[in-house]
Amino acid sequence: MRHIISILIENEAGALSRVAGLFSARGYNIESLTVAPTNDPSLSRMTLVTRGTEEIVEQITKQLNKLIDIVKLQDMTEGSHLEREMMLVKTRVANQQEREEVKRFADIFRGRIIDVSEDTYTIELTGSSSKLDAFIQNLGKIQVMELVRSGVIGMTRGETVLSL
Repeated sequence: MRHIISILIENEAGALSRVAGLFSARGYNIESLTVAPTNDPSLSRMTLVTRGTEEIVEQITKQLNKLIDIVKLQDMTEGSHLEREMMLVKTRVANQQEREEVKRFADIFRGRIIDVSEDTYTIELTGSSSKLDAFIQNLGKIQVMELVRSGVIGMTRGETVLSL
C-alpha cells in the first residue's frame, strides 16, 4: 500500500542524508521525496512517499522517530488529506493537428502551456498523481520528449496540523 509520510525535520546539513540512509540500509524504497523550509527557518518539511505493508510502514515510522533530526512525523495516509504534484511535459508537435490535440488535452486536464517553439509545447500540470498519469496516457501517439515531476506534497485536511 502507498503511504505518504510528512516529517518535520531540523533544517541542518546531513538530516536528509540520515533519512535516506535509513531507507537504504533496510532495503526500503522511496518513491517520492520533497523537502523545503517551513515558516520556521530552523525546520524543514519533508514529504516522503513509500510503499509497504502496515507492518513495514510502522517499522519505518518507528525507525524515523529514533533519528535525532526528526522533530515530528505523521503518516497522512491514515486520515483525510490533500496531496498535489506538479509536472512539466515537453511534447513534440509536428503539425497543426497535434498542436490542437495537445492544447485540448491541456485544457481538459486544467494544464497550462508555458512554452512554445516551432516544434514543441511545454505543459505545466498540477494535481493528484493519478491525474498526471492519466494526462500522459491520454497523449497517446504524441511524442513526450521530456518529463519532470516534483513529487508529492501534502497536508491533512481540517484542523489537524503537523507542528511543534
